[in-house]
Amino acid sequence: MVVHSATLAIDEAIRARKARGEQILHLGFGEAGLPVLPTVANVLAQNTGHNAYGTVVGAPAARRAAAGYFDRRGLATDPDQLVYAPGSKALLYAVIASLPGDVVLPRPSWVSYAAQAALAAKHVIDVPIAAEAGGVPDPAALDARLTQARASGRQPGVLVLTLPDNPTGTLAPADLVREVCAVAVKHDLVILSDEIYRDLAYDPSLVLSPALVAPERTVVTTGLSKSMALGGWRIGVARLPDGERTAGLRDAIVGVASEVWSSLAGPMQDVAAYVFAEPPDVTEHVAESRQLHRTVATAVYDQFVAAGATCRPPTGAFYLYPDLEPHRDWFAAHGAKTGADAATFLLDRYGVGVLAGEAFGDEPDALRFRVATSLLYGETSDQRWEALRSADPLRLPWIAASLGQLREVLTKLGTKTT
Repeated sequence: MVVHSATLAIDEAIRARKARGEQILHLGFGEAGLPVLPTVANVLAQNTGHNAYGTVVGAPAARRAAAGYFDRRGLATDPDQLVYAPGSKALLYAVIASLPGDVVLPRPSWVSYAAQAALAAKHVIDVPIAAEAGGVPDPAALDARLTQARASGRQPGVLVLTLPDNPTGTLAPADLVREVCAVAVKHDLVILSDEIYRDLAYDPSLVLSPALVAPERTVVTTGLSKSMALGGWRIGVARLPDGERTAGLRDAIVGVASEVWSSLAGPMQDVAAYVFAEPPDVTEHVAESRQLHRTVATAVYDQFVAAGATCRPPTGAFYLYPDLEPHRDWFAAHGAKTGADAATFLLDRYGVGVLAGEAFGDEPDALRFRVATSLLYGETSDQRWEALRSADPLRLPWIAASLGQLREVLTKLGTKTT
């Protein structure tokens, strides 16, 4: 049985606690945490009358805009290669359900990949991530695991990658991406590249899409939930490869879409056409968002490392994946022997909400956690705008207070008192 998404569940639980008056430092949910750009809000307001059903794949203007978006990132794209949906999550499921074979996942990886594979009655083959970064599996381990899987009768078919990564907040370097793609080609896998965080890589020029390495077998998904903080608007798009390896995939996805969501809402297609065209106000807004994410995530990273955690430095988006193994005895002394136990203890005792790595496919007894930093920007729209425009957001009172609360809790790790 597929259960309530761990990320959505913790967000709902923490919001309920805060509504009851509890003071919670919410580091558990990957909300982009920023307000809507006014020009984008105006596009939505001006097109509320677009209430008719649209074509399943998306309006021509929206697909042309997304084609231009990919073109500018080195991926020559025909509008007919694109399919829109209410969020990229729906497209990820449609691709997984439409392609044959088992689903190969980095471990850890975003909570919904394995759940969607289960919904599609697909077996999951997980492979540990590389030392350099998350989002892709270690190439040597991937090769060995695929060989082993085939020998045992499994049929690996789809490899899911995330660039940059959720949960680790890291961007796989180009050489690592090339190595992983080479293994995918060797084993004849289709690559599903989730690039929802692409424009939030701290140095976007370092992003190498697998679609540039193995274009004939790579599906790319993206959307506006993260770079534009439009998660509640549900705007996603998939770029499908043009090759024999994936022949029929577009028709299969359109079939799923036609029976599940019909089409992306008309006003949201107008928003997509505007944003993916990347006018100056949009590119400036994304650049400011990227810098804020980087500043705050790095500050939180510094605090975890100072407290003795092992953690990859963040290189994209607003996540960290600290390992508190050095403090295992301390957690055990408080009755917390697993990652989930430790997360519950931190929330109940100290009001700090994080998500245990087990939710992302990690070992249950590991003391690793996904930490999301983007809800530290403020409780109100005014605070979030000020954070976005501040030359030194860490000095803003509400952000400084949150960082101070986290620092106070982390200094207790390993001490004899609580």
